[in-house]
Amino acid sequence: MSAQSTALDDDARLMRYARHILLDELGVEGQERLLAARVLIVGAGGLGSPAALYLAAAGVGQLLLVDDDVVELSNLQRQILHTTVGLGRAKAESGRQALLALNPDIQVQALVERLDDVRLRELAAGVDLVLDCCDNFATRHAINRACVATGTPLVSGAAIKFSGQVSVYDLRRDDSPCYCCLFPEADDVEELRCATTGVLGPLLGMVGSVQAAEAIKLIVGMGEPLVGRLLSVDALRMQWHTIRFRRDPACPVCARRGPAAAACSGD
Repeated sequence: MSAQSTALDDDARLMRYARHILLDELGVEGQERLLAARVLIVGAGGLGSPAALYLAAAGVGQLLLVDDDVVELSNLQRQILHTTVGLGRAKAESGRQALLALNPDIQVQALVERLDDVRLRELAAGVDLVLDCCDNFATRHAINRACVATGTPLVSGAAIKFSGQVSVYDLRRDDSPCYCCLFPEADDVEELRCATTGVLGPLLGMVGSVQAAEAIKLIVGMGEPLVGRLLSVDALRMQWHTIRFRRDPACPVCARRGPAAAACSGD
């Protein structure tokens, strides 16, 4: 069966996606939208692993998985796309194999490369949605610039130690802030890395799963996405908190899109 076809026209597909089809908010039409969707996932590590697995299981028709790193033993505590037998393999290739083993009904393209601004913009222009599952500010800002330039919705996640966060930047909406509105780019930002500070393995699963849920909502067009809201979790105390924020009228990345008002509040 071709993953290009979006018709739910055989028993195997109907059975595979039955629990989604039963949801009134999703149904057959929503499932067909998932089958027709094309999603770019930047990062096949701790966040990209659960996000990609859930999107593959959900039947997102085409996944582009980007990562230039290889699987190391220290990754396996949290990067559940990969296994011990894959040590030394490119993460994108290892991830592709795992996703197709889970759902051969989809297409997965493995891109073993480090993306610059030009390449990011090229890829963002050719997909319906981008998931930022990377581990550094520079790449997050580069992904954000590409999504603003192409008007592509972005689901961004991050996690370190016991803390994680997720937000959605839907650049198709005039009122949507971008990543830079909330986290302005700066040279003096102190960046924490898992390799030196550690991270709770299941926390990545929590954040990556929320990213997958938000991606499915955006593709199907259901519910209320996390636009203008930063959802954060403290896994040590198991507390969730939402901060509302608006576009920064002086944002160097997205201000040219039109009127905006800056504000931030917790609830």
